[in-house]
Amino acid sequence: MKGDRVEAVVDTGQGVDRFVIEATRAGRRIEVTTSRGIVEVTEVTRGGTPVRTGRFMASRLIALVEHPAQEGDAAGVDVSTRRRMGGASDAGSAAGGRSGGRSRRDDRDVDDGGTSTH
Repeated sequence: MKGDRVEAVVDTGQGVDRFVIEATRAGRRIEVTTSRGIVEVTEVTRGGTPVRTGRFMASRLIALVEHPAQEGDAAGVDVSTRRRMGGASDAGSAAGGRSGGRSRRDDRDVDDGGTSTH
């Protein structure tokens, strides 16, 4: 997808170099393959024709970071997780048997104008 990019950080012996391979046009994608100690990053057309390729020795590769394209106006990826441990009747027993599921520490937390030490 246009905007996808892969950043490779390589040890050159005198320091490190950073290489960026980006899908520059609509319909292109980035493919990463590893074989025989070589990591190959390729920009590929819809039909599978390679447009641009970077080959790096795996032993010299410090980092390989994939940056997916941002879709629309969104600044990042939205992730929502719902975790359900049990029903509403389990909430009281999970908190040590107290009603409302509050701990003792919660009972002490009151707004005292910022003079709290915990």
